[in-house]
Amino acid sequence: MSSTSQIQVGGTIPAQNVKENAPDAATPLELKGKNIIVGVPGAFTGTCHAQVPGYIEAYDEFKAKGVNEIYIFAVNDVFVTKAWKENLAPKGSNVHFIADDNAAFANSVGLAFDATPLLGGPRSKRYVIVTEDNKVSSIAVEADPGKLTITAAKNVLAQL
Repeated sequence: MSSTSQIQVGGTIPAQNVKENAPDAATPLELKGKNIIVGVPGAFTGTCHAQVPGYIEAYDEFKAKGVNEIYIFAVNDVFVTKAWKENLAPKGSNVHFIADDNAAFANSVGLAFDATPLLGGPRSKRYVIVTEDNKVSSIAVEADPGKLTITAAKNVLAQL
């Protein structure tokens, strides 16, 4: 676990390379304009599997509110995140599924927690960060990562 403090409104998302398509093909995370970063504890887990479809289904509504990109960050390997995207969006989706395989991103923004008893190691808290370029304009973190309230797509959309 990281001792990094939780990122706050006005904070800067640290520059990172992320994995979306292959384990050996990390590319820089380029946040331009308004973006939604959704952190989830794990692909295919019950609450995460219920949360993410809302972002896929409301993609056009987010775009209409000026959102440039939506990123789903899960502490899983790229094979799992790709399979999860294919499972949730068999016809494809413009939502990016990012493999935060060693929780580096979650740690860098102070949003990792020890989920060893349930998920075998460190995981991401359930959160949504709205950015303007790489600056945090809002952040919502579920008090209980097993619950879906303030980070549900419909609630985030209503705040934009």
